[in-house]
Parts: sequence; structure tokens; C-alpha cells
Amino acid sequence: LLVLVAISLGFAAGTATAAQGDATAGATKAATCTACHGLNGNSANPEWPVLAGQNASYLRDQVERFRSGKRVNALMMPMVQNLTDQDIADLAAFYSVQTPTGNEADPSYWKAGEKLYRGGNAKRGIPACIACHGPVGRGVPAAGYPALQAQHAVYTVKQLTDYANDARYMKDGTGVTQAGPNALMMNVIAARLTAEDRRD
Repeated sequence: LLVLVAISLGFAAGTATAAQGDATAGATKAATCTACHGLNGNSANPEWPVLAGQNASYLRDQVERFRSGKRVNALMMPMVQNLTDQDIADLAAFYSVQTPTGNEADPSYWKAGEKLYRGGNAKRGIPACIACHGPVGRGVPAAGYPALQAQHAVYTVKQLTDYANDARYMKDGTGVTQAGPNALMMNVIAARLTAEDRRD
């Protein structure tokens, strides 16, 4: 628990001096993003994330990581290369106040997924996802924990698989986490999930 608090405080402290975002300005700047992330951040392609309703602090952190090359994605990196800190803050503010349209859960799997999300699996060392991502998946902005609510299953499975395979988490030569302040925790947890757990 103390480690989680320290991580959370470190994340909050790191974003305390960040530019204030303007959602109205972000709406105009989001025109380019619409091609992949959909109108108001509701992506139609299950491989591209829903941004609507995602907390601004997480969005800002991830876009900054794409821009700096710390989080590698061939599609995103050129799109964000010329964004200023203010552009990123404005885009994050815009998407954070949009309403996610939601997706239908597969009835074959969602009950097992809900059980793991709410209760974890102590025998396998898997904590409940609810502890960081909240009771209904809205995340914890102050701690940098992203919202999962209404996210595409295909995208979510890909991210969990990337964490498990060390494709989303790594450290550079100075020990700085490249994929985000909470990436190590996700790397450890995702590695304990089976393919079925990720699907659920």
C-alpha cells in the first residue's frame, strides 16, 4: 500500500505544474484525431482505443510519452510529434469530458471477467482490478490509473498481452519507466493472467 501511495504521489507531483487544458480549444485540435479515435473519442475500430471519458492526466501522460518516443507506436508517434504541451493538455481536457458510448460485453465471458475485476485471485497473486481502476472502471486520475469503462475488448486484451510480454513496459538505461509510472505494476499483474483471464 505504501508503494502505491508513493507512486500515486509521485505521479500527481509530476503533473502539478502541467499546462491547464481547455476543452473548447481541444475540440478544434481533435479534428485530426477523429480519423482513428472517432467522433468525440468513441473509436469504431476495436484495435484503436476509446478516448472519450478517459481521465485527462492519463491521456496527457501517454501522449507525452508517444511524443518523446518513450512509448513506441508507429501510428501515434508521427501524429503527436509537433504537438505543444498546451495542445496535449487541451486535447486531454476535451476527451476527458466526452461521454463514452460503451460496448456490449460478450455474455459468454463477462461474468468471469467481473469476478476477477472485483475480487482478483489471491492464490495466483492477482489483485482485484477494482482497487486501481475503480468500482465501475472510471480509474483514479490523481494516481494516474486509467479508466477502462467502455474500452474495446480487443484493445484491452492487446494492452494486457503487451504488458505480459514486456512489449509495453521497459526501463531505459537510467531506470526510468518508459510506458508510464504504473507500468511495472501492470507488467507484473498481466504476466499472471492467462489468455482466458485477459479475454474475460
